[in-house]
Amino acid sequence: MAKGQIFIETDRCKGCALCTFYCPVHILKLDDTQTNAKGYTPMVTFDPDKCIACGFCAIMCPDSVITVERFIKEATK
Repeated sequence: MAKGQIFIETDRCKGCALCTFYCPVHILKLDDTQTNAKGYTPMVTFDPDKCIACGFCAIMCPDSVITVERFIKEATK
């Protein structure tokens, strides 16, 4: 079960792939089926249910095109 969700501004992604190297659960890859508005191959999340919301991808992105939102777990009584 995912602990968070990754949002990517694909039209600003330059396809440097730094995020793919630092993802501890290896759920990121370059989407070789498309190019963005700038002509680059953007990054995509191919298995979002495995996201642990660590934020490493967003931290490593030199262009700040990745945002990670963590899910809030409700307390049980």
